[in-house]
Amino acid sequence: MVTASHVLSFDVEEYFHVEAFRHAIGRNEWESRPSRVTPFTEALLDLLDEADVRATFFVLGWVAERHGALVQAIAARGHEVASHGYGHRMASTMTPREFAEDVRQARRVLSDLSDADVVGYRAPTFSVMPPTAWVFDVLRAEGYTYDSSVYPIRHDRYGWPDFPRSPVRIVWPDGGVFDEYPLATLDTPFGAFPVAGGGYFRALPGAAFRWAWRRLTQARRTSVFYLHPWELDAGQPRVRVGVLTRWRHCVGLASTAERLRRMLREFRWTSFRDLRDAASAPGTTLSREDWTPQPVPQLTPRTPSAATPS
Repeated sequence: MVTASHVLSFDVEEYFHVEAFRHAIGRNEWESRPSRVTPFTEALLDLLDEADVRATFFVLGWVAERHGALVQAIAARGHEVASHGYGHRMASTMTPREFAEDVRQARRVLSDLSDADVVGYRAPTFSVMPPTAWVFDVLRAEGYTYDSSVYPIRHDRYGWPDFPRSPVRIVWPDGGVFDEYPLATLDTPFGAFPVAGGGYFRALPGAAFRWAWRRLTQARRTSVFYLHPWELDAGQPRVRVGVLTRWRHCVGLASTAERLRRMLREFRWTSFRDLRDAASAPGTTLSREDWTPQPVPQLTPRTPSAATPS
């Protein structure tokens, strides 16, 4: 049994929320689609109880408003409730003002339901990239203290290849700080290879994936893993999309639960909340004024508190 801890996280959304289905399932259809998120989130909670592991659940505000008891169950079973935004829109499709309204609404809903201050965020489709670096400023202004949205790889929809591979503390000229926890990658002679979870976890041979995580552990790199509840749902409705999109979404669904069970047994896991409570600040720091790919919106930081944000 290896001893280094990694961060376990889940993005709680419906199968029809995924960005790849945006042109096949309009937002006006979401309400008419039968919900499938609760039983598979509960299945994840049972797996975590079985392994005595605590995780962070980035819950979509849209889901939370319709399934408040699910959010309460996540919190009651000892897990951290964090924000996946409200409407599952990529940051790159919003203005800073629209993004601020989205994350503010999600934080308010989730804090009310979990009876805790929600301070963590993950962007839909990992859409924090160089053109959307202003997201850090908005999140800080809205009372969040950390993010886990940067995927330091090249991809057709997202990615920030030049971002550090390990956690980073961003420091503002006024002394304010904000922490970013990038998704897990394995260093190879050809660049960073994605091993954070999701479709990569389902598509790669299980033995190869666990080998990659043993390498991360041996390197003492605290790494971030993620899944969605719908990735346990092999019976979900099939959506009429292209062959590659369908394959990415459906590959390995029937074996996800057992693969996850093996990962839970082999590695040590924690939530972002518990990691941050137990560990010092990230060792790498970046000065916010040294890297500004896009103009930074002028926003006044809010002070996080134990009370529910307004």
